[in-house]
Amino acid sequence: MVPLVVDWLIPNQTCDDAKKNATTYMCQENSNCTDAENGNGYQCHCLKGFQGNPYLQNGCQDIDECMILQPCVGICTNLPGTYNCSCPKGSRGDGKKDGNGCTPTKRFRSMDIVLVSVSISFLLVLLGVSWLYWGLRERKISRRREKFFLENGGRLMLQKILSEHEGSIESARIFTDEELKKATDHYHESRILGQGGHGTVYRGILADNTVVAIKKAKILDRSQVEEFINELIILSQINHRNVVKLIGCCFETEVPLLVYEFVTNGTLSDHIHKCGHESTLSWRARLRIAGETAGALSYLHSDASAQILHRDIKSTNILLDENYTAKVADFGASRLVPLDGTQLTTLVQGTLGYLDPEYLRSSQLTEKSDVYSFGVVLAELLTGLRALSFERAENERNLSLYFASAIKGGRLFEIINPMVLNEGNPEEIMKVAMLANQCLTVKGEDRPTMKEVAMELEGLMRVMDRHPWLNRSSDLEEAEHFLGERSSKCDGILRSNASGNDDSIRNQVPFEIESGR
Repeated sequence: MVPLVVDWLIPNQTCDDAKKNATTYMCQENSNCTDAENGNGYQCHCLKGFQGNPYLQNGCQDIDECMILQPCVGICTNLPGTYNCSCPKGSRGDGKKDGNGCTPTKRFRSMDIVLVSVSISFLLVLLGVSWLYWGLRERKISRRREKFFLENGGRLMLQKILSEHEGSIESARIFTDEELKKATDHYHESRILGQGGHGTVYRGILADNTVVAIKKAKILDRSQVEEFINELIILSQINHRNVVKLIGCCFETEVPLLVYEFVTNGTLSDHIHKCGHESTLSWRARLRIAGETAGALSYLHSDASAQILHRDIKSTNILLDENYTAKVADFGASRLVPLDGTQLTTLVQGTLGYLDPEYLRSSQLTEKSDVYSFGVVLAELLTGLRALSFERAENERNLSLYFASAIKGGRLFEIINPMVLNEGNPEEIMKVAMLANQCLTVKGEDRPTMKEVAMELEGLMRVMDRHPWLNRSSDLEEAEHFLGERSSKCDGILRSNASGNDDSIRNQVPFEIESGR
């Protein structure tokens, strides 16, 4: 008897057309559709590993290959539409009759034991060698740190502190290299607060969650290490609320590091030369910051255990905390004046626009050099102009000369910052301007001392405290009489109506005069 196979054909549709209508599509689960070869229609067929009627629901049933074909020599597992062969425990292979079959592995057990033993021995030897390597490496790093400590002046600093300033200073904390690496996330670029001629300053978080500023010196010549130690020695003697506080130092790295208190609000320059919008520093805040800075310099010149000359006073070296309290910073260029009053002769160092012309000419450093630089800062606070800018007209590029010329020519109120004009009164502004002009006198002996400057500013603040209405410019009409047409301001810099030229932060002189000291 010959079995009969009925070959169905669904007419008038292709597979693609039929599949679009799930209700009339005839091919059921575990089947596929093929277009008919002998007519316009399609046929359904059970998938490989299935058999039955593909036109009926559940018509295609799984074939149990393990029972029918018996393809395995080991363990056969039937799966939907297929099967899987595997070898029993103690043997290996693919388990198929037409493949590798299954081979017993018992005869390799002794060799496996030998291999495991050799592997363990090798690992133990490797661990021993690694321990020895890391031990030698740590010893090498430790010796390297000791070498750097001595090369960077660690012993020199300790000797100076112990021999010269014993009992007169608050001892600085000595940090390890690892502590500061961890605090700065290995000196990641995202932690950089600023960069300058002397090095890079990073924001660090110590183990006790104290936020600090870490100054990494840019020293390549070992003969210059004493300059870095100079800042440490000077700051370790200073205890003043308006001088940035030194927390500690580290000498274990190739270049030495100083750790300061973190001052949150940037520099005075950031606030008076804001790019793109008006400075938010009020006249009262400007006057207070000037008074605090003058008080700090007066302390350095007159009240510290030894007279200290800062030598690089500028608006970028005056930091502001969260309450806009001034903090004088960067003592890398500073000098201690000998107790016998010997005059200091040094190679000129400072920042163009702030340099005392008398010091520049003679190389004789005196406290009046700081007074001159402070006069430039006062002029910046009054005008909002940068100390030096090649974007201004030639006769206005140097602020100190431009400021003195404006006073002499009766044009002071033409260059005063609009916010200062709105909030101060002409008499008050004139007093501060005349004080700045005295500080900018070319001849050093004709300049006031920082103590006199501080007292003058303190007196002005007391008057403002007693008569707060003086902060409001009730005499604005008088100011406008002096001013003529109001000045406009762009990018934090005044534009004089007389000159018609803009100041720009793009061409602020970015370099400093630096040399060995």
